[in-house]
Amino acid sequence: MISTTNVSLRYGKRVLFEDVTVKFLPGNCYGLIGANGAGKSTFLKILSGELEPNTGSVELPAGQRLAVLKQNQFAYDEQQVLQTVIQGHQRLWAVMSEKDALYAKADFTDADGERAAILEGEFADLEGWNADYEAAELLSGLGITEDKHYSTMSDLGASEKVRVLLAQALFGNPDVLLLDEPTNNLDAESVLWLENFLDNFQNTVIVVSHDRHFLDAVCNYMADLDFSKITMYPGNYGFWYESSQLALRQRQDVNKKTEDKRKELEEFVRRFSANASKSKQATSRQKLLQKLTLEEIKPSSRRYPYIAFKPEREAGNQLLTVDGVAKAVDGHSVLKNVSFTLDKGDKIAIVGRDDRAASLLFDILFGEAKADKGKYEWGTTITPSYFPKENSSFFQADNMNLVDWLRQYSTEKDESFVRGWLGR
Repeated sequence: MISTTNVSLRYGKRVLFEDVTVKFLPGNCYGLIGANGAGKSTFLKILSGELEPNTGSVELPAGQRLAVLKQNQFAYDEQQVLQTVIQGHQRLWAVMSEKDALYAKADFTDADGERAAILEGEFADLEGWNADYEAAELLSGLGITEDKHYSTMSDLGASEKVRVLLAQALFGNPDVLLLDEPTNNLDAESVLWLENFLDNFQNTVIVVSHDRHFLDAVCNYMADLDFSKITMYPGNYGFWYESSQLALRQRQDVNKKTEDKRKELEEFVRRFSANASKSKQATSRQKLLQKLTLEEIKPSSRRYPYIAFKPEREAGNQLLTVDGVAKAVDGHSVLKNVSFTLDKGDKIAIVGRDDRAASLLFDILFGEAKADKGKYEWGTTITPSYFPKENSSFFQADNMNLVDWLRQYSTEKDESFVRGWLGR
């Protein structure tokens, strides 16, 4: 459990939090949500003790351990991968380090022996004998193969480092787990593994994520950061979003009777609570949602962007054909005999453990790279567009304002049109 009492934080005249009093209980996974810039990551830093609030306090019961998903990928570059994970349990790591230092002494004294005995007892109490096994199991679950467990962190790629830091946060069954964007750089298989891990996790989890599907899968509470306050809502992100939209519609419909609004809410809750994807979540969610009242659901202050794709002309039935595309990089086969067709109305997700493969395939399809074998053909009615993973080349000019920068990619050059597009 972790809680806050009257926490406030200001930067000049800007108020991020004002007298936030909230409690996060064990056995629950809380999704901390809010608009970009609302202060979600900042609030996690306050909970972890990394940042001091202007007023108020954070309470973590004595003897409980808090773990945080660290964001600095280079902090452990000189460390072994397996040891980096174990360092997630700071006390266990301190005991192991001191114990190893004592046994390495050339002049081991009686006092050293007594100290070592105390450390061995604490090591056993902390289940240190299982540390290597648990760390290896977490790494393997997150896609770090066994041959890399004893490598140095600097030998890993960026996405692999993120997975190691995630394993570090999960290690040792912490009482409170703070996760800021944990699905970044994870493939679909690793995300599913993490969902299952958190579904079986018995302690307190607080997660910030832009992945609404992940929030739907793991959370049974939403902690909504809005109006400088945090309000708790039972249910996952989908329920919070739909219910906030319902509240907004009901507030705008001043002519609808209160009793009719209550019935509409009851029907909405009944349908949604029966829709949970996991049995444990379904049972707890239904009990919580049935207690909701009309007054507890509030519309959000957030304004959502307008995104629409309008084709220049009607597309034909066949959009793309890929036949036997293959590509090797530095002698290593990344793409091998890739074949598929894309028809009108299809939506395809490219998934896999090697994130280079998807990027390379897209580069080939959009003429940024050449395949070693195979061919592809876009439909004659198609105008393809590409948002690459590596996009720094688009931002080389440092003497352009945002309007002029976007104007160079727009067929319509009028400034009011470009500004309107940005305003969406």
